[in-house]
Amino acid sequence: MDINFKKGNGLVPVVVQDNSTLLVLMLGYMNEEAFSKTIKEKRVCFYSRSKDRLWTKGETSGNYLELVDIKLDCDQDTLLVKVNPKGPTCHTGNISCFGDESPRGFIYSLESIIKNRVLNRNEKSYTNQLFEKGIDKVAQKLGEEAVELIIEAKNNDNQLFINEAADLMYHFLVLLRAKGMDLNEVEKELKRRNDS
Repeated sequence: MDINFKKGNGLVPVVVQDNSTLLVLMLGYMNEEAFSKTIKEKRVCFYSRSKDRLWTKGETSGNYLELVDIKLDCDQDTLLVKVNPKGPTCHTGNISCFGDESPRGFIYSLESIIKNRVLNRNEKSYTNQLFEKGIDKVAQKLGEEAVELIIEAKNNDNQLFINEAADLMYHFLVLLRAKGMDLNEVEKELKRRNDS
């Protein structure tokens, strides 16, 4: 990768994007040393202009950005870094420094919220409590929600039907997390079937 560090006085802007949701998480800067460290450690490292030193995102909070891929733009002076975030990216506690709405829709943002609640092991979180009970309980809960959705489908109350559909979708996302999988994999399979 032939990155033009000279154009920005030794620094290049780095756009960080969630690999699953495609949500832009933050903007940072890298010098050659930060880039090399990122490649070597598979965790995103920046050059902090305010601290005047290398700074690995998550070194204090534990909310690391695990490297998935790096792409160089057409002018060779900006990087797009795709990551698997290990917790909220923004210092405010938000998933993204630009707000939490995913360009792929709220369902992907919800998937990230579920992932973060499981990773942070918040004892007050229903999501984490259910996850901690194991895959059998998560699958059982999804089955219960499916039955409740079917019952509401036969009735005439559309709001109750929507409520049960939301419960089913939420618990499906928790089951995906329990399996160590994500919605992106399901989407790829649906696309593959459509292309066949």
